[in-house]
Amino acid sequence: MDQTFTFSGRLWEYGGATAWVFVTLPPEISDEIANLVPKQPGFGSVRVAVRIGETEWATSLFPDGTLASYVLPVKRMVRDRERLSVGDTADVEVRTVAD
Repeated sequence: MDQTFTFSGRLWEYGGATAWVFVTLPPEISDEIANLVPKQPGFGSVRVAVRIGETEWATSLFPDGTLASYVLPVKRMVRDRERLSVGDTADVEVRTVAD
């Protein structure tokens, strides 16, 4: 069952020269998604459709045990289109996608 969640989150960087940029989902939304989506084999990623500003794309959320939350990777294309940089806050809409 698809469900949509909205939140605001700060973009942060992980890694060095080939860094990835993420937004951490609020813990309460992460908990709702974890309860909504059947457990997946492997590392527990969750397929989603995302919208930031006018830009929409398909990706996956990834569980982060250290943060006790899911993290959302934000592609360079999205950051460029929406004029976002590491440290900025983005308004995010995440929709779970049924398999």
